[in-house]
Amino acid sequence: MLIPKPSLLDFTQKELMQLIKPSFRAKQIFGWLYHQYAENFDDMLNIPKSLREELSQKYVVNPIKIIRKEISEDGTIKYLFELQDGKTVEAVWLKMKDELRDINDVLIQEAKYTICVSTQVGCKVGCTFCLTAKGGFTRDLTAGEIVAQVVNLKRDNNHKHNRKINIVYMGMGEPLDNLDNLAHAIEIFQENEGLAISGKRQTVSTSGLSSKIDKLGAMDLGVHIAISLHAVDDTLRTELIPMNKAHNINSIIEAVKRFPIDTRKRVMFEYLVIKDKNDDLGSAKKLVKLLSDIKAKVNLIYFNPYPGTEYKRPKKEDMIAFQEYLVKHGLLCTIRDSKGIDISAACGQLKEKTEGER
Repeated sequence: MLIPKPSLLDFTQKELMQLIKPSFRAKQIFGWLYHQYAENFDDMLNIPKSLREELSQKYVVNPIKIIRKEISEDGTIKYLFELQDGKTVEAVWLKMKDELRDINDVLIQEAKYTICVSTQVGCKVGCTFCLTAKGGFTRDLTAGEIVAQVVNLKRDNNHKHNRKINIVYMGMGEPLDNLDNLAHAIEIFQENEGLAISGKRQTVSTSGLSSKIDKLGAMDLGVHIAISLHAVDDTLRTELIPMNKAHNINSIIEAVKRFPIDTRKRVMFEYLVIKDKNDDLGSAKKLVKLLSDIKAKVNLIYFNPYPGTEYKRPKKEDMIAFQEYLVKHGLLCTIRDSKGIDISAACGQLKEKTEGER
């Protein structure tokens, strides 16, 4: 069996300088990885051929490859990547704001983008509404495989290294279940000589591993945290997220209160709205009470149905009524626009579709 090689994207610049001598060559290679988006050693034209050949025996440059992508009318692009061992994961390129120009066609504001990345092949959490959960858990992604998703999407969209980008760890997998590799990837993204993506532009979304929320907080990486809450009582939440038995709502709320947060920022609570499950005003009332002691923002998300699911997309008027109740009672609340609804929008859907066609 072919044993995958580690990737150069697995290392911070300091770590690379310890592996590659002289150290200035490591700095040059780091630039090739994150400024020129080199895909292989032959791209690195100012690196001696002997060093390139030596490194190619031990490492790969890009540990993943794009095998499929779907483009939505709204500019969302969903990618399916194949890893070195043949496993597949998804990432999404999301346009958050359009480019703005004045009457003289002078650029006022560049388009703004967010990249949604995966942290695992499959997932252990087993949420009943999630397509990724149907395939079970295979393995964690390495730090380099996490980093490579962003590098590949920036390259594919001609997005220069110094243009700002936001990262959300909301793809396949539970990020806090792969905490060490996640933290390493966050540090690599933050490198000033690389992509220089600050912690403020990185959001870790978790289904609520309360003990690991504390561990992430202790690392003091400066990232934002988003909690996939989805229910206001433990009975429904355990139905939706079986892991809730071990990490119930109260333990999550207490862990969030301990998490180091910029006082100017709010904690995001994601609330997936499912028709006739959690879309009533009684749930809205309980949500207001639950978050009363937290500087919170609620993001209401339409459930995206996929073949075989019993859950249904809520009505627009029910979403608006839910939002209006929260806002009226002092909670900042938005309804997330459904991006890529005309393509494989649900997480894991493109992977499932592709494997079904093979």
